[in-house]
Amino acid sequence: MRVALDFDHAFRMAESLVEDGDLSREVLPDLRAIDAIFAGMSGRENSDRWDRKALTVDPGWIEARARARQILIGILGEWCRPMPEIHVVR
Repeated sequence: MRVALDFDHAFRMAESLVEDGDLSREVLPDLRAIDAIFAGMSGRENSDRWDRKALTVDPGWIEARARARQILIGILGEWCRPMPEIHVVR
């Protein structure tokens, strides 16, 4: 799924962004947790966790969204806007 691939690409840059002052070190634990969640959801045996329905009900996706929201709050301050609608592109 593209969202996980995009996260993986961005996550690989996190340490550099911290070193450059573009990202706070405080968000790294949440980013690492999201990475671990996605890693635990990987593999053929977990393919059902990546379909459209799973995005709204799977505990891994729920936890990843909660952690992402915490990161956004940390960066933007109190963040009361809804999360964007998810579109699956195949």
